[in-house]
Amino acid sequence: MTATPDTVPAGVPDIYSPDCYTGGVPHGIFTELRRTSPVFWQDMPGEPGYWAVLKHADVEYVSQHPELFSAERGGIVLEDLDEVRLDQLRGTLLAMDPPQHRAYRKPLVKSFTARVVSGMEGRIREICREIFARIPDGDVEFVHDVTSSLPTQVIGELMGLPEEDWAYLHRLAERTNSQQDPEAARDGYGPGDASREMAMYAVQFAMKRRTEEPREDLTTLILESEFGGKMMTDIEFGSFFMQLVTAGNDTTKTMLSGGLHALLTHPEQLAALRADPSLIPGAVEEILRWANPLHYFRRTATQDVELRGVQIKAGDKVAMYYSSANRDEEVFEDAQAFDISRRPNPHLSFGFAEHFCLGVHIARLEGRVFFEELLAAFPRIELLGAPTRLRSNLNNALTALPVRLMRS
Repeated sequence: MTATPDTVPAGVPDIYSPDCYTGGVPHGIFTELRRTSPVFWQDMPGEPGYWAVLKHADVEYVSQHPELFSAERGGIVLEDLDEVRLDQLRGTLLAMDPPQHRAYRKPLVKSFTARVVSGMEGRIREICREIFARIPDGDVEFVHDVTSSLPTQVIGELMGLPEEDWAYLHRLAERTNSQQDPEAARDGYGPGDASREMAMYAVQFAMKRRTEEPREDLTTLILESEFGGKMMTDIEFGSFFMQLVTAGNDTTKTMLSGGLHALLTHPEQLAALRADPSLIPGAVEEILRWANPLHYFRRTATQDVELRGVQIKAGDKVAMYYSSANRDEEVFEDAQAFDISRRPNPHLSFGFAEHFCLGVHIARLEGRVFFEELLAAFPRIELLGAPTRLRSNLNNALTALPVRLMRS
């Protein structure tokens, strides 16, 4: 059976199967497991299973100890990748351990500070207004017709990508994050094909940019910076580019579409935002907690370690479940409720410690400005039916959200 947020199937829970998430996040299962087995062993078909870490404090602990729980050894997804795909993944910040992670992150931090990002607000507001001006009153599919354009343009301009390539790269980013969904697989891409294609594009892009005059964009910064005492090669840039573009596109689109769905299914909170737009920053944080874009990231134990009384052996897979930690009753009062006035709100949707999201300020800015402009442009927004969810145990994404947008 397909689990829904309020049901707990009889027998042994299966929080690995992508089918478990097609009807919504299985919060009923997570709630029960936090109570009974907060470090839970989950089998996988065809390969070793993993330890699911479900409590907020334990997810923080795993995040804080890369010397015990490595992102590099086995990567960040539950499935064991072949060496080619694993090596490619290790070229991203997501799958680097210290000290390499710090060496690669340090040159980029200055471009992602709150002060620098705040200077992008005017352009992001312009983009939002342009998007909404193109949309006629009436019925739209919100995920692709509305939310996709903003992160695509922001990351395109940030990196100095040719505008004619934006839509192509967005499709590759979507495909990279949709490998478990048979509907998405109809485009002919196999596992890893889209990410390899994006990396190849980036290698060619880097080669071309090295022959041109430097520009004031993120690509120039990356190509001209030293990472761990050496310049980045074109191949290394390809892996790095893949993470920046994929994260910049898909997770933001997921936040915006999941956020509108949360507001439309809680009309009293939507009304509160319309009455007082100053509540929007807090609403964005609650959207990130309640509809977090990613369910988990994996680590691999580097040595035998005990967590909450459970013996984890060296080499075991360990999954930090943000979807569970963000509803931990010990941290969040009335944890299952969607509450835009929630304070404090220490959600883990941007990660924690060493791997805290580099683009956190951009994501928050995009979320705030998008909802400010959306609510100003469309005084009436109606939900026309149930959303369609991506079949994925990793990405908590909607693939379709039918709505009616009206300017009067």
